[in-house]
Amino acid sequence: NALGDVLDEQGAVMAGARDADGRSRRGQLQRLRAGELPARLQAASATTIGCVLTDAALDKTQAHELAALSHHGLSRAVDPITRHDGDTLFALATGSAGRGADLTLLGAIAADQVSTAIRSAVRHAHSLNLPGLSLPAWRDLETPA
Repeated sequence: NALGDVLDEQGAVMAGARDADGRSRRGQLQRLRAGELPARLQAASATTIGCVLTDAALDKTQAHELAALSHHGLSRAVDPITRHDGDTLFALATGSAGRGADLTLLGAIAADQVSTAIRSAVRHAHSLNLPGLSLPAWRDLETPA
């Protein structure tokens, strides 16, 4: 539910703002650069929520840091990130792998997995068809490789 567009691995828009036909993607960053500001939004109405889980043993401070590092995955897959976004990522740790987790490694993997999960959600979504409203999914607009 982000205000920004979801970008694929090469930076092409997969999902986001569309023209009136519901099929043509507009490119939110290009619209902002052209002075087209988004309609007034309520606080936190453009929110992405997720959870990163690890089998590492983390204390509360380390879990908080892992959650913060995982946010980098949002900026890899969603552009632009705006002040209207109420994004929240949580980190949970089972501890089953024991101590000695490297937060740099965990954070890098978590960010990569967050961006992968966002793109996967777009690729697996289905079209929305309601009376008077039809929004095709990515799979209906693209020919998957």
